[in-house]
Amino acid sequence: MLKRIHHAAIICSDYPVSKRFYTECLGLRVLAENFRPERQSYKLDLALPDGGQIELFSMPGAPPRPSYPEAQGLRHLAFEVEDVEACRAALQAQGIAVEAIRLDPYTERRFVFFADPDGLPLELYEQANGARSSG
Repeated sequence: MLKRIHHAAIICSDYPVSKRFYTECLGLRVLAENFRPERQSYKLDLALPDGGQIELFSMPGAPPRPSYPEAQGLRHLAFEVEDVEACRAALQAQGIAVEAIRLDPYTERRFVFFADPDGLPLELYEQANGARSSG
């Protein structure tokens, strides 16, 4: 049956801005980039270190995503990291607004939220054996 998530697809409002965010700020590697003239749309395939992917699409005229109050559907996209505090600092150094680090009361793992250029909620979730400093 199901083995893992293969990819998450994201529609952005400003393709160059989102491409820069996901490749330069988050460090994802480009697998393929295609322009689809029939849709006037780009599709950018990005590699995650575990083999998963993010598909970034430009879709002219797509409506904005309702985020707050939270709408039904995908709530956020979470990435596992070794050290939430170090990743938070790296994002902030690039001018990205990042919330305060929180502790999951059930797993006792640290996590933090930030947003992509279109306001899509993204989460950094610390792996079980990650660094554990106060923050």
